[in-house]
Amino acid sequence: MSDSPQLPVLPALPVTFRPGRTRAVLLTAGAAIFVVITTVAVLLEKLSPGERLSFVFTAALLLGVLVLLARPKVVADESGVTVVNIASRRRLAWAEILQVNLRPGDPWVFLDLSDGTSLAALGIQPGIAKQHAINDARTLRALAETRSTGGSDSRDGEQHDEHHG
Repeated sequence: MSDSPQLPVLPALPVTFRPGRTRAVLLTAGAAIFVVITTVAVLLEKLSPGERLSFVFTAALLLGVLVLLARPKVVADESGVTVVNIASRRRLAWAEILQVNLRPGDPWVFLDLSDGTSLAALGIQPGIAKQHAINDARTLRALAETRSTGGSDSRDGEQHDEHHG
């Protein structure tokens, strides 16, 4: 709290926040699993063509799941934010975002919305790169604070609950 002037320099919009290292691990693992299972299917001589095909199909299914897990991102532009999670996409105007939260122990950022709900934004998650996620959350918070000031409910004083060390 004593570091009050820690507002990040606001990036040029549009900007995309995503868990880069986690995404790289998931996509690399997915590709490796696909290659290994497909190679095993080709090398096992006792497999019928149908069995080989089922190996490749299973490998593709596993790759597909890992690609979906690597999908989350948060895209901020002049008019608002698009939150892309594993199986959903939601577009928000800046005025709809009241608060950006990333508290100690949270698995990802939560957006408190003007309709009284909260939306998980999996595109900013402290998993592998904690400090990067904290910086991204601060940047998104600063963007939301500066862009939603024209909204009917501004809670600038309540938005300082980020990670501290």
